[in-house]
Amino acid sequence: MGIKLRRILAIGQGFFFAILMSACGSGSDRNLDSPTAGEITIAVDESFQPLMQAEVEAFMANYKYATINPVYRTEGEAVRMLLADSARLIVMTRKLTESERAYFREKKITPKELKIATDAVALIVNVNNPDSLLTMEQVARILKGSHNQWSGVSAGNKSGNIAIVLDNSNSSNLSYIKSKFSLSDSINQRIFAVRSNQQVIDYVEKNVRALGVIGVNWISDTEDDPKQLEFINRVRVVAVADTANPSKDDFYQPYQAYLSLKKYPLDRDLYIVSREARTGLGTGFTAFVAGDKGQTVVLKAGLLPATMPVRLVELTK
Repeated sequence: MGIKLRRILAIGQGFFFAILMSACGSGSDRNLDSPTAGEITIAVDESFQPLMQAEVEAFMANYKYATINPVYRTEGEAVRMLLADSARLIVMTRKLTESERAYFREKKITPKELKIATDAVALIVNVNNPDSLLTMEQVARILKGSHNQWSGVSAGNKSGNIAIVLDNSNSSNLSYIKSKFSLSDSINQRIFAVRSNQQVIDYVEKNVRALGVIGVNWISDTEDDPKQLEFINRVRVVAVADTANPSKDDFYQPYQAYLSLKKYPLDRDLYIVSREARTGLGTGFTAFVAGDKGQTVVLKAGLLPATMPVRLVELTK
């Protein structure tokens, strides 16, 4: 065999070996997701299922090689999934606590937190309940047990004992009202906990004595979701006033215009919290939700977008 032929074979063998090693070494890289392709699991506070289901569907419609698997849990369960690395990112109504940050520091992970919307807690009552206007003081008295009967709210209300209904005894809705009204854990003994926001609506629809506490995106006034319009027609959404002696113009329902004007007093922020250490599918999805298309989905879901202005139109006679 000539020197020239041996040299050609050696170069060919070296090239083949390089390709083989590259394939073996980068096999895991090929399985890594990118901002627009791959598959990940995310955990979402159940209160935001309608919103995030719409976001996931919109994202995957734009990026056909991407699969987002959302699981809907209580806020506490979602955080545990993030800590255990069984969810790449979570959607919830708060930032991480100091102890949660310390856990990530120990793991040398820097989590990212991004506000994506302003949400609100909505109060709902049965369509036959005459009291759909409540002051913050009245709401506080109901939650603290000072008003156990609807007649304590207004003398002519014959709806009976007040039944406070929430989606879950570990939900963000309960955590919010505890913090907002400085409630002790004794509130847990006075609430009727079901399993979802939808079940809260079902319960309130059938029980005239019920006061339901849910996430506002379940009963927003958007015209784009027939299911939400169906929900809003089955119950009455309470208008709340944050003044001691309100006029009828001081009561506001939890809709976008009033959230934007900071008129509705039971508002809260919504965050995406990610543990992703590189630019992967979680980063791509977060960027989508925070971008124009994702914020349009937020707008249509009845929440106040974090980065898109809401147009307010004043109607005059």
